[in-house]
Amino acid sequence: MAIEWRFAPDDLARLRFAFSPMWELVTSLRVLRAPARHSLHLPWLRVVLPRLRRVDLSELFALVPLTGYMPDFLTPPPDTPLPDFMAELDRVRATPPDMAADEVAWVQSPDPEVAARFREDPAAGVQRVADRLHDYWTAGFEEFWPAIHGVLEGDVMWRSRRLAVGGVRELFEDLHPSVVWRGDRLVTENHNHDYSGDITGDGLVLVPSAFNWRAVSIMYEPYQPMLSYPARGVGTLWSAGAPCTPHALSALIGRSRARVLVALEDPASTTALARRLDLTPGAVSQHLTVLSDGGLVTRQRLGREVLYRRTPVGDTLAYGP
Repeated sequence: MAIEWRFAPDDLARLRFAFSPMWELVTSLRVLRAPARHSLHLPWLRVVLPRLRRVDLSELFALVPLTGYMPDFLTPPPDTPLPDFMAELDRVRATPPDMAADEVAWVQSPDPEVAARFREDPAAGVQRVADRLHDYWTAGFEEFWPAIHGVLEGDVMWRSRRLAVGGVRELFEDLHPSVVWRGDRLVTENHNHDYSGDITGDGLVLVPSAFNWRAVSIMYEPYQPMLSYPARGVGTLWSAGAPCTPHALSALIGRSRARVLVALEDPASTTALARRLDLTPGAVSQHLTVLSDGGLVTRQRLGREVLYRRTPVGDTLAYGP
């Protein structure tokens, strides 16, 4: 069984990446329910589980089972590359009640009574679920979003370079073992059902994920085609503190400047580095200027962003020959 999308030449030009705080929030519900399956996120779980005792997540758990289908209206495909959580929440609230009820009917819910209550009054159910999503975001997710976003941004920067250098085939080559590019078709193994169709409308949106880190997930009509895949570097998401900095390097170029240099394991923007290192963008920019003047980093413009990466000399200083 597989999902197959057929691409026309114009469809390749519309291929794009996007981040989705709502997608991360909803898929993290499965991590909450089954910590043993997601030991990668145990540092996050230890912090948020005590906070969530005051948040009623029972209806969300009823709609998002540990495996299998969950209602698509909870995770609308991002309509911009960097959607704001509140904007995505507004899209959830605007879901037509009949559509929401139809989608919930497909869920193999662990709590059928709660799911049936939703279907009896889907208009009220949509608003109730949106309220709980907001509560969950505030209590257990909002403060962690910058770190999550940093990992997702690093993945997109890396894959954008692969796309620019090697084209679509190289982009999809290591996206996930279940994903294969076959000339003008993208084929994804699926254990639940078959689907074959053309990429239409605004094209395919690729969404890296930190919490859906084991497998790919697919959405298609009536929604915009979307493929969510595990982000590179997710294993470092909850590493304690900032990247390790050798004492000798700190003594040579200064502690903050050394932290910036070591953090450039993958190309990153000033904003991403500032979030990751808990520094101001202005301070990071000054450090990058000095490192660039010293031949330790280079800069390259990608669209509207300027990305920095270490030079070979910078690599040697950061990790030794």
